[in-house]
Amino acid sequence: MFAWSAVFVLLAGSAPAVGQTLNTLTKQEINDGWKLLFDGKTTNGWRGAKLEKFPEFGWVVENGELTVLESGGSESRHGGDIVTVDQYGNFELLIEFKLTPGANSGIKYFVVGIEPNRPGSAIGLEYQVLDDARHPDAKKGISGNRTLGSLYDLIPASADKPAKPIGEWNQARIMVDGKHVEHWLNGKKILEYERGSEAFLAHKAQSKFKDMPRFGEVPEGHILIQDHGNRVSYRNIKIRVISPKKAS
Repeated sequence: MFAWSAVFVLLAGSAPAVGQTLNTLTKQEINDGWKLLFDGKTTNGWRGAKLEKFPEFGWVVENGELTVLESGGSESRHGGDIVTVDQYGNFELLIEFKLTPGANSGIKYFVVGIEPNRPGSAIGLEYQVLDDARHPDAKKGISGNRTLGSLYDLIPASADKPAKPIGEWNQARIMVDGKHVEHWLNGKKILEYERGSEAFLAHKAQSKFKDMPRFGEVPEGHILIQDHGNRVSYRNIKIRVISPKKAS
């Protein structure tokens, strides 16, 4: 484990501090440079991936949760994906998610070059959010690289990932230090990779992204939450920008 990862686990833990109000920051988190990406009440800081403002339908904020609504399971055809207004390069992202039975969604990063007229979801590296037991996508791809927590269609999450039952809250953590990236689930690291490395490019060559020359290698991009036509809720979304500790 990289030193900065170990320090982060000690500071942040895998759940909010005891008694901490949802969608808030502790004094320690503020001192450590964290900021909220969702305040639990508004959609400030977000817009539609292919819009200038937040979608007028397909998403709802209620009970401190940001929820993409059920619309038949189609990819980005109802309210559509949403993205952060700001772009990020080196960062640590924490986000809690709750799946419904059979649901599919995703958390993408380094999202750039969004084409308003291109059908489907915007392109980026994706932390897969999926009901592995019920959604057919879990059995597609190669060696489980479309299952929960995986780098979608490229690298599978570890088989012993500590996923919680459907209907309970899970915490995703995405860490980006230069070219080094880690996916965590509920306090456990479930995969890591180096963007642009030989291994990464080998995975890319076998994926649906093989003909996209810049895929995964841009210096910064938007954070995206995917509308895949299934009800999935998100909360406690927070990020901090870091200085890279490894050579990029």
